[in-house]
Amino acid sequence: MKYINKNQEPSSLTAWNKTQGKKKPNWNSFTKSVKSDVYAGLLQEQGYICSYCGISITRKNCHIEHFRPKSVYTELTFEYRNLIASCQGEDLVRPTKPVHCGHKKGAWFDEELMISPLNPNCGDYFKYSGFGEILPTDNLDKQLAAKTTIARLALNIDKLKEMRRVAIDAVLQVTEGLSDDEIQILAQAYQQVDKEGWYTPFWATVAYTFKQFFPS
Repeated sequence: MKYINKNQEPSSLTAWNKTQGKKKPNWNSFTKSVKSDVYAGLLQEQGYICSYCGISITRKNCHIEHFRPKSVYTELTFEYRNLIASCQGEDLVRPTKPVHCGHKKGAWFDEELMISPLNPNCGDYFKYSGFGEILPTDNLDKQLAAKTTIARLALNIDKLKEMRRVAIDAVLQVTEGLSDDEIQILAQAYQQVDKEGWYTPFWATVAYTFKQFFPS
């Protein structure tokens, strides 16, 4: 999981919210053009990776996720800071299988046990094995929340483990024979957006793998 530094909400969303007054929030009434602006803003600030697993996403294969579920926190339905982009599209009738991340989480939420990608320290809750597993950190105070989040988002399904393993193997291959200074330069490059504004898929896994070259 990578920290999302939220940008200012799209001006069209601000204007649209003002027109709603005291109306009860209804996601289905969301204006298409404003919703498109929200999608664009979320994808850009996340560097086109899923807020939970880190897989590459575009407008076609993601959905707008309410971190705090709108079915419970209705007042946050159109609150931009509560909106993030999660992988797997909007088709709730026939969602992509296997289901994970936002669709898997559904309406579940626990303030203490659901780790937020809006928390600057969210990455500290996890570590990764060479086989592509995402695991709880060794910090006992963080383990329960990490275990719960991993389970609730289904982050260790075979599909995601295999994709993370490929990302880890790529780092190991590209760093073979490099000096420490060269690895540090490469690590910095991998952790920046490219010229199109995209982060490396599975950014958190890649960052963790690079970090193992320089244990503190």
